[in-house]
Amino acid sequence: STAKSTRRGKVAAKGVLSASDDGATRNRILEAAHRVFIRQGTASARTQEIADEAGVNKALVHYYFGTKALLADAVFARAAGELMPRIFHMVGDASLSLEEKVQRVVREQLRFHSAHPYLAGYLIVEAHTEPSRLQRILSPHGKAPLGVLRRQLADAAAAGEIRPVTAEQFVVDLMSLCVFPFVARPILQQVIGLDEARFRSFISARVRVLPQFFLAGLRP
Repeated sequence: STAKSTRRGKVAAKGVLSASDDGATRNRILEAAHRVFIRQGTASARTQEIADEAGVNKALVHYYFGTKALLADAVFARAAGELMPRIFHMVGDASLSLEEKVQRVVREQLRFHSAHPYLAGYLIVEAHTEPSRLQRILSPHGKAPLGVLRRQLADAAAAGEIRPVTAEQFVVDLMSLCVFPFVARPILQQVIGLDEARFRSFISARVRVLPQFFLAGLRP
């Protein structure tokens, strides 16, 4: 638009924007915000620190994202774009058994949240305080494809392999067990002494332990 072109020209005139690398610069800012959020959390992160991390002028951060809240939205939208299609594919894949689905979803969720430790807590807060922002981030990915999972659960229950359980209960239970340690990490540090090193070890062991625990709970 004409207005955005004018803004671009003004920022470029200040020496903070190269018109040839818009995409690369935007991605560098997103990566920097991701690293700062890991260190500081979203609430404590400052725009100047993100700009310094990215090696750009603070004005350029505002040019691309406007506010820290909108920058956070962009970081989380990109993260959701990494995770949700993978999880949805696993859940909807008819070639994967229930056991394989559980193992793969657990492994992917724990890997993802270990790399994005600020995300789970952010989503919980946003769900209660700014549900419209959360909806904007998640809505492009649609709803989880539960049709295949429903048939698999019904068939397994009819065969006496598992107790009857709905797809919704299955998904919520599995997601909760994966995400809770990251949401409650400050509590776990105090209550059971999981410092940084022990937390990493705990999550590493959970990749193996959690599928066993979850699948055992499905048995009749």
